[in-house]
Amino acid sequence: MTSETSGTRKALVVRGGWEGHQPVAITELFLPFLRDRGFSIRISGTLDVYADAELLGATDLVVQCWSMGEITAEQSAGLAAAVRAGTGLAGWHGGIVDSFRGDVGYQLLTGGQFLMHPPGFSDHTVTLAEEHADHPVIAGLGDFRVHTEKYWLSTDPLIDVLATTEFAATEFPADEERARPVTMPAVWTRHWGAGRVFVSTIGHKPDDFDVPEVRTLTERGLLWASR
Repeated sequence: MTSETSGTRKALVVRGGWEGHQPVAITELFLPFLRDRGFSIRISGTLDVYADAELLGATDLVVQCWSMGEITAEQSAGLAAAVRAGTGLAGWHGGIVDSFRGDVGYQLLTGGQFLMHPPGFSDHTVTLAEEHADHPVIAGLGDFRVHTEKYWLSTDPLIDVLATTEFAATEFPADEERARPVTMPAVWTRHWGAGRVFVSTIGHKPDDFDVPEVRTLTERGLLWASR
């Protein structure tokens, strides 16, 4: 674990798990942004920090990029308790919704769980929710296109969906279970007690964040989730 710079608010970046989601390279993209916004940053390559109630209680924002892997009951409960008490939680793609697949409590905290994605990358539109057009995460932005993975998820009805993607039946030509088009949440927020949670499903690779809207809504999501 390393600490970096001093600031008014404290961010804890927890990164690890499956290396295919490049947890170090992609979290590094956002460290200068957080520093510029007055955060001191601590980086952890272990989930043991989630069992440290004193550390989490003094943390304003947890940025998690930890795909797959396993979390202990103590670690999971510690994270959920900290968020309930006011610590923010934010992340993107598999680093937050394809984490700890066997832990239902964690999935309830984040509000969604990755199930699958069509093979490879696809060009698709991310549609912003008109009913949340004034939400600070997406205010002033418009629909945009990305070329990346598109996640099929199981989600909690008590999330506030800020953006969606469309799945056409033709994307699953050999899958009779998905024979009709569906609209799938892609970006959402939720409240968990006194804490806030931000999730974006976009971010499999670093250049996903070269899309201005993706970068902007992710940065705004980090700030929105923070205490």
